Parts: sequence; C-alpha cells; structure tokens
Amino acid sequence: MSQPTRETPPPLAPLPAELLYRRCDPDRIGFASTAELDGEPPELLGQDRALEAIHLAAHIERPGFNLFVIGAPGSGKRAAVRRHLEARAAEMSPPSDWVYVNNFDDARQPIALQLPPGSAYPLRAAIDELIEDLRTVLPAAFESEDYQGRRGAIEEDFRQKQEQAFETLGEEARGQRVLILRTPGGFAMAPASEDGKVMKPDAFNALPDAERETFEQRIEALQGKLAAVLKSIPRWEKARRAAIKALNRETAQAAVGHGIDELAERLAHLPQVLEHLEVVRADLVDNAQLFMVRPSEDEEAVSPAEDDGHFERYKINVIVGREASGEAGAPVIEETHPILGNLLGRVEHIAHQGALITNFQLIKGGALHRANGGFLLLDLRQLLVEPLAWTALKRALRNRCIRIESAGDVLSLVSTISLEPEPIPLDVKVVLFGEPLLYYLLAEFDPEVPELFKVVADFDDSTPWHDDDTPAYARMIAGICRREALAPMTREAVARVIEQCARLVDDRERLSLRLEPVADLLREADFVARAAGRTTLEVDDIETTLAAQRHRAGRLRERSQEQLLRGVALVDTEGAVVGQINGLSVLQIGGMAFGRPTRITARVRMGAGKLVDIEREARLGGPLHSKGVLILGGYLSAHYARDVPLSLAASLVFEQSYGGVDGDSASAAELLALLSALAQVPLRQDLAITGSINQMGEVQAIGGVNEKIEGFFELCSARGLTGDQGVVIPQANVQHLMLRREVVEACETGRFALYAIGHVDEAIALFTGLKAGARVEDGDFPEDSLNARVERRLVGFARARRTFGGAEREGPPEAGE
Repeated sequence: MSQPTRETPPPLAPLPAELLYRRCDPDRIGFASTAELDGEPPELLGQDRALEAIHLAAHIERPGFNLFVIGAPGSGKRAAVRRHLEARAAEMSPPSDWVYVNNFDDARQPIALQLPPGSAYPLRAAIDELIEDLRTVLPAAFESEDYQGRRGAIEEDFRQKQEQAFETLGEEARGQRVLILRTPGGFAMAPASEDGKVMKPDAFNALPDAERETFEQRIEALQGKLAAVLKSIPRWEKARRAAIKALNRETAQAAVGHGIDELAERLAHLPQVLEHLEVVRADLVDNAQLFMVRPSEDEEAVSPAEDDGHFERYKINVIVGREASGEAGAPVIEETHPILGNLLGRVEHIAHQGALITNFQLIKGGALHRANGGFLLLDLRQLLVEPLAWTALKRALRNRCIRIESAGDVLSLVSTISLEPEPIPLDVKVVLFGEPLLYYLLAEFDPEVPELFKVVADFDDSTPWHDDDTPAYARMIAGICRREALAPMTREAVARVIEQCARLVDDRERLSLRLEPVADLLREADFVARAAGRTTLEVDDIETTLAAQRHRAGRLRERSQEQLLRGVALVDTEGAVVGQINGLSVLQIGGMAFGRPTRITARVRMGAGKLVDIEREARLGGPLHSKGVLILGGYLSAHYARDVPLSLAASLVFEQSYGGVDGDSASAAELLALLSALAQVPLRQDLAITGSINQMGEVQAIGGVNEKIEGFFELCSARGLTGDQGVVIPQANVQHLMLRREVVEACETGRFALYAIGHVDEAIALFTGLKAGARVEDGDFPEDSLNARVERRLVGFARARRTFGGAEREGPPEAGE
C-alpha cells in the first residue's frame, strides 16, 4: 500500500543579519532633537480600544456602568484614566454638599441634609456664629432684671399662698385652743393651756372626759383641714413650676428668636435648613433651663464643660463640602488605602469617665462621600486585601447609598452603643485598576462583577511597529522627556530607545506600551549624560544605561555561566554525541530573565512502547512539559513502523535539573535526542535548539527566543567562537528576533549562526549530517536516511519482543505490559 510522501527539505542556510535585529531609521523620526518639539505629546498609541471604554464609562449615566481597568503594570493606564476623567469631570455640575445634624427625637440616628454646592461651610460658620451669640444672649436673658423680677413674683406668690393657708389654719386652731407644731417627722397637733402653751400630758389627762373628747374632736377636724392644705401644696408647686417654665420659654423665645429669625432670612433658599432651625428653636425653648448660669435649687446645675456640650448639639457636621470660592466640576478622588472606614466613613468615639461615647459631630466621611457625584479610583489588589471593603463597596453600589458601618458592627464584635447615621444617596462612577488575571478570576467567581462593572478598559502592552508610526512613537518618548524634565534627546538616541521597546516585547514587529520601563531608562540615561557633563542624551548614554542595567541584574546569570565554564554543569559546545543534545531554557527571577543551555539526554531499549519522562516521574516536570513528551510518543507511533507495535522503552531527562521544569519548548530537542539514540547517530554539540513540536513533526514557536540565543552565545563566546556554533529556532520565531549587538556582529562575520526550521526533518539534517528522508512510493524511507535507521531499529525491537514473548504474544501487548 502506498504511503503519503514528504519531500526532503533543502540544506539549511544561516539567517541573514538583517533578520536578527530591526533597526529604527533615525531619518523617520521627524526631528533632530526633542528640544525642537512643543505642544502636548500624542494620545496613548495603540490604546484605542481602552480609550473608547473609558469614554463610554465616563459619559454614560446609567447604573452599573462602572469601569474596570486592566493591563500590564507601567502601561500608563492610571495617568490616562485620570486625564480623561478629569476632563469629563470639568464638564459636569458640581455635586451637592452633605452635612449631618442632630436628631433631637433620637440622637442615635443623625439626620443627613443635602445642600447646594458650596453651602456647607458658610452654613456651618453661620450656625457657629449663632451659637456663640446664644452662649451670651441666653444666660444674659435669664439674669436680666425683668426675668428675675417676674420669677421672683412667681416665687413670692407661691410662698404667700402657702403661708396664708398655714396661717389661716393656725388661727382657727388657736381659737380652739389647739396648737399646730412642726416636727422632724412632719406636723403635729396638741391641746393648749389657758396661757397658750402646749398642755402637758398630766394636765390633759386630768381634764374631764367630756373636755378631753372635745379636744380630740377638734384635733381630728383640724388634722383633716391640715391634710387638705398639705395636699394642695404639690398642686401649687406644680403651678409654680409651670409658671416658671412658661416664663423660661417666653424668655428663651425672646432671646433666641431674633438670632434664628435673622439667620432664617439669610437661608431662605434652603428649606431643609429652615426646618432644622425651627427644630433648634423649639429645643432651645424646651430646654432653656440648661443655659442658666445660676439655676435655682430645684433646677439642674450646669458646669462650663456641660454647657459647651449642650450647645454642641446645635452645630452641624460637614461631611462633604466645597469651598465657597466655587470649585468647578465633579470630584475625581483616588483612595490609596481603601480600608472599610476610609471607604464608607466611620463613627469615632472618645473616652469619658471610663466609657466610650460618641455623637453626630464624630461622624467622619469616607472616599465614597468625597467622590459622590464624580469618580472614585481604587486599586483592586489593595481593596481585596482589606477585610470587608470589597463587600461593602459592592453593597453601596448595588443599593446606591452610603451607609456608614464599622467592622465591629458588621461582625458584632463590640457592644458599645454607636450611631446609625441616615444613609446618603450615592451617585458615583467607581474605577478599579487591576491585573487581567484578577479581573478574570473575579468575573468568573463573583457574579456581581459583570453586573456592577459593565465596562472594561483593556490596555494593551504592545502595539504594531509600522514605519509610519515611528514619528508618533518618537513624540511619545519626547513627551516623557518633557514631563520628567530630562535633557533633550538626539534622534539617534530616540531611535535606539524605540529599538529597545521592541526588545522589551521580544518582537521585531511590535513596540512596548509599558511606558514606565521606558521612562526609567530615560531617567537613568539622563543621569549618565549629566554625570558626563553633557546637556543632550546621545546614543552612547542609552547604550551605557542598558549595559549598566544588565550588569546590575546579572549576578545569577554570571554564576550560572561560571558553573558551565568550570565544568560543574555539563554542556558541550563541540563534538558529537549519540542521544545527547543542547536544549535552551529561560530562567526568570523577579524582573530579570536570562537564557541557560541545558543538556538533554535520551536512552532507548526494547520495551512496551512507553516513554519515561524522568522529570515527571521525579515530580519536577510541569503539565506542559509532560504534554510535550506525550506528543513525542504520538509522533513516533504515527511516523515510524506503522505496521508493528511500538516496542520501545525510552527515557528522557534534563541533566542536572534540580528545580521545576515546565513548558514544551524543549520537545524538539527531546525528539532529536530520542531519534539519535534510536538510529545510533551522533548529534552535533556545537548547536543548541529550542522549539516545541506537534504530532506532525512541525516545529512551533516558543517564548524567550532572544534570551535563549544569547545564553548559548555567551557560553560559546567564553569558550571561543569556532564559526560552527549556532542555535536552531522555529521559523515562526524569526519575527521575534531583537538580539544584542555582539550576537548580530558575530553572525555577520560568520563566527556564529542562527538557523530557522519549520519541521523536525530540517533539524535532523543539520544536527546529524544525514538526510531525514521522506517515504518513497513503496512506503519505505531511503536506505541512507536517518528515518530509515530509526524505523529499522523500531522494527527490530518489535521482532525481538515478539520472539522474546513467544508465539502467543504475537498480537498487541496486553494492558499494563
């Protein structure tokens, strides 16, 4: 039966130097120096999608259209969002002021008043002025001659009425020879002798029975009248107190009326405040006795401190207020420490006589209060790590009101009596900044996120690099220089920075949009230039800065290189070995990444068709690496000895690997090592390879290609470049090459080489010197090809296994074999 055929690829040629690094033509910059530019730099490049989302969230006035901003750190998203929101806020009407006032019916539930913008602070000043006046006017009114005279008349009337009643009863008793006596226990009555004195008991007992009985009847009758008088005293006292209270109310009404009426005329445009002033007036009148300097014995005495406290209840507490000068537009608030109290506000307490007390003056507003009517900016990671803050924010957005609550109240941790301020209506656009992963996790596991944050601004980390875009990108770099007050840059220096931006994303066709690393590069280059006495940033300053950054972060890279050069870590860069190849990996620690060559080996023998991934067996291999090894098995079983069972036992390992291994970028190297071990054909050790492979043998793109190439180049350069050394990469990664200058120069002079492959057959020819070989019409590989050797070895394994297992085992191997 005929088999599909594949043509043998032509011999590989090294990649030309122009494909190893893309240079930015300074002539396309459009200026000789950044000093020539004026005006604002261009809008963020390549962020049209994100800017469209910001515009929508800033302008749409519907619930739930809050903004979630995601993107890589350093992409300039915060500055861009703030700039757009501030421009939008300037077009919006300023929001209302909010104050809390005392609730005279229930002090635990202060009342929130909404005021026109700019009214809160003038109102507080006016109320404070009124209170200061009352501190003087009220006590003075109660000390006035008119008040004292009228009160004295009430007191005298009560005294006279009481004395007259007792005098009348006393005269009647004396007329009947009975005396009314005052004792510590109350009143007592006794018969009187002829001389008007109390009759002694002996004398009383000596009286005739009839006369004694008469005295007893007189005393009993007088006691009834005395009881009636005594019963009248509380009624007279109540009338006295009522008269004094009425006098106090009248006096207080007259004292406070003028000040409150005058203030009410000034605040006639604030109906809520007018209602509150009437409540204040009524409370002042009802509690006028609290403001007396010298109250009577039966009225409450007030200390100076208590006096201040009584007046405090009439003040107002400004939660949100704008200066009277008139701040234009809506607020744009960024809360950098979003704990629950800073977000929703809090009720503070003070210690008093061993207890914690509070009042409406101790209510403090939060970020939601300050941003109400505008925009609130929050960092998602900081919000999530603060207990209860995320839940409280969602509750406020869902209910569209701000209800002040503390962690102790929510969790019922404390029993201290606190306040329950009236909730304030909420109209705010919340902007959350976070990493894409955090957003995706929240959107997956928190169903309220899509409901409350309907708009997502996704900032890209790179943009396509077209020659026509170079001037705009250059102006953006110039804008960084101007904003940071850096020395002007030459166009050659700008071109070099643009090239570095391509290196930052490992792509010759894209430029990084992470502006913070670019700004750091320019800041350090400015320092280098000024230290050298130059007033302009040159290309050499950029190169010096890049070299310095690499040197500062290079300790681990140099230690790794030293291990290779001293033979502690075994990697050959010359000769040829069966079943051994140089793979490439990238180590990333913190913000530093570097390439490191690694020896990969394979061993084969007859078996049951099992590939042993030693990394996986030792639990050092990740799932992606294990997947790559399983793909190798699929490629072998489908490409070789199709008519017989795969009777192979093979092991693959990263030699001297003591940490985790993941990713499939070494699967091409592992396949070559496995084929070399099967065919018993040595592989070149002066080459290294990176690339993943699929079951069709196609070599696929990998990450970190520049670091991997440079890692092997550094090792070869340290041992001495021979002209035969090089690296094999996937064809799809050629577009990602932005190699360091020394690597490009070595390739230009023929001392080093890079090869790009699209199929494993191309690598076979390069590493072994043999053609891979494609199946001919009869279905066999050419006799002198490597694939033919591999197939013969696999067929031999199958036959040996059949012979070894006996005739009964000629069929497919049983499960578990």
